Amino acid sequence: MAKRLSCLITRSLLGRAAAHRAMARAALFSDSSLRVRYQRYQQHMEKARALDAKAASLMLSATVQELRS
Repeated sequence: MAKRLSCLITRSLLGRAAAHRAMARAALFSDSSLRVRYQRYQQHMEKARALDAKAASLMLSATVQELRS
């Protein structure tokens, strides 16, 4: 049960990270100044990197718990 929940949470985080990467790409083509576009791009990429790191951490902890069992 815990493994399945961990998998669902990880998939959710990875999906959100992918959405932020898509928003980052969209920000580059928006109708704004270059500075604003770059700032939005950076903000979304930061969020995507943080979500990816959190997902990786969860996967690692789930693997460790599996090995201990």
